[in-house]
Amino acid sequence: MPTLQARELARKNNVDLVEVAPTSVPPVCRLLDYGKFKYEQQKKEQQARKSQKISLLREIRLRPKIGVHDFDAKARTAKKLLADGDKVKVTLMFRGREITHPELGWKILQRMAEVLSDVGTLERQPLMEGRRMDIVMAPAGAKPKVKATAKETTRETRETPKEAVKETENAQAQNP
Repeated sequence: MPTLQARELARKNNVDLVEVAPTSVPPVCRLLDYGKFKYEQQKKEQQARKSQKISLLREIRLRPKIGVHDFDAKARTAKKLLADGDKVKVTLMFRGREITHPELGWKILQRMAEVLSDVGTLERQPLMEGRRMDIVMAPAGAKPKVKATAKETTRETRETPKEAVKETENAQAQNP
């Protein structure tokens, strides 16, 4: 329809003529309330942002002479961060003459990667940057769900909830 005719139709119906797809040939326009259209677009963008997970890069700092309990505490912190979905950069800082033994730092970072292997994957191998050596761990992907067993499917068909609770307790006792 010609542009002038579309404008007249929009004026008669008291709505706006909005160009929806300007790149197509010919351009696509719609008759609608522009304020309502903008509001709906804004809501769609909010929903898209809400569903996105922002992955932060968090840093854990260590030293070559770190104690066992301090190492365990740092590992627990890193596990929490990985479980929350953040990437973790584990940095080992050398001071003074400690730089002459980078193999000690490499062993500590490898040990940290082993401890965190159940909740994360090693994204970058130990890398020396000046007086620092670091690795980057990414959170492990979602684990595939186990298929329902025959007991679980029959449990749903039971009539009394007490029987289902008893069966659940028995299954949990058998599979710790």
